[in-house]
Amino acid sequence: MTLVEKITQYATNLRYESLPPEVIKTAKRVIIDSIGCALGGYDSAPEKIARDLAGMTSSRQPATVMVSGLQTSPDLATFANGVMIRFLDYNDGYTSTGESGHPSDSIAAVLTAAEINRRSGKDVITATVLAYEMFCRICDTVDLKPLGYDHVTVGGMASTAAAAWLFGFTGKQFEHCMQLGIAPNNALYQTRIGNVSMWKGCAYANASRNAMFAAMLAQRGMTGPSPIFEGVGGYFKAVARKTLTVDTWGGVNNAPFKIMECLIKRFPLGQYSQTVCEAALQLREKITSPDDVAEIFIETVTTACVLMADTPEKWEPPNRETADHSMPYTVAVALIHGDVQEEHFDDAHVFDPAIRALTRKIKIKPSAEADKHMPHAMRVFFKLVTKSGQTFETVVDHHKGHWKNPMDDTDIEKKFRTLARKVLPDTKIDELLARLWKLENISDAGEIPRWMIA
Repeated sequence: MTLVEKITQYATNLRYESLPPEVIKTAKRVIIDSIGCALGGYDSAPEKIARDLAGMTSSRQPATVMVSGLQTSPDLATFANGVMIRFLDYNDGYTSTGESGHPSDSIAAVLTAAEINRRSGKDVITATVLAYEMFCRICDTVDLKPLGYDHVTVGGMASTAAAAWLFGFTGKQFEHCMQLGIAPNNALYQTRIGNVSMWKGCAYANASRNAMFAAMLAQRGMTGPSPIFEGVGGYFKAVARKTLTVDTWGGVNNAPFKIMECLIKRFPLGQYSQTVCEAALQLREKITSPDDVAEIFIETVTTACVLMADTPEKWEPPNRETADHSMPYTVAVALIHGDVQEEHFDDAHVFDPAIRALTRKIKIKPSAEADKHMPHAMRVFFKLVTKSGQTFETVVDHHKGHWKNPMDDTDIEKKFRTLARKVLPDTKIDELLARLWKLENISDAGEIPRWMIA
């Protein structure tokens, strides 16, 4: 049986009724968190570009762009909503000994596919669980970064599987949809390293847009190339450079669902700096002032160093996107301001001489010991030395929001309200949260984007 056939068999047999209560609750939590991130990212420059592009297109089968209520084609609605979710780098994450990334980005495809197919809230929850399962299981099998590919290459597969499920595909039609989603959509890793651009927040949104396009093609009878994984020019040989095996799926033979192993971010920055910023805040309490700092020594997982401390730009970020993927910058912000929030990535902070002076005191290197604890901990060894010669040290494994140190529902609501207040009044936020916590009760998922129209 080919991998696409295995995926098709698993996906088409997945039902809401088979999901454990804790999986349903977790799916609602990540949907709420992702929609909150979308509301917070609505006024961003990349989202304005995506919305302007979406506004150029009308459709016989329109889909809704969140907040604006704009009606456009399903693929462009997916793109605009995906950019909104991702812009702040505040939505959830998954870490693995293979590839890592942000499975909640696929929720953009879920919401649009559910809207245009008039699916239910239960269907939205089930498709979200499927997207996470697909993303995380494939990530576990391969590390794409050394091969030059980005995690959104896997994200596109997750979004395609979720879209195919919501379109009601089975058998060969589901397989063709997967093939059409995989063959043309392999993204480059350069998106996430060095001088990071606006595209960092758009790459997975584009993968989800392509997934929606693949589903619309398959719906009309388009066939896709096969075998897409195992073929002479397929994914195994051309991208992964090895054969991947996925023999375990959530809910099959009591296997756990991968959505239960995903983190929710405490800070709006790359997931590999979450524990580092937590450590910085712990040691901030030990010093009188950031001016007292002489040196900072950080040792953490290799992947974190490759992503967030790889080039000189990470010590002097030229823009917001590089700053939120800069470990030195976010550590300096935490020590100076006592927190890291969205407002700390505007130009006034990014180019603040005090922050830049402190980043130059920070030395970072990978730790083989920290690597041993991956993927279930993102260990950081953090040492701060003062000008008077005092030394303070801490070790952090799990930031608040990690699945081993989870946020409670109150934490998630607080984060949601803080982000949503940028575009919605408190009364509307109250109503939106009440509805989202009872998502399984709605019959028409098209209501979801309409709930948040400003």
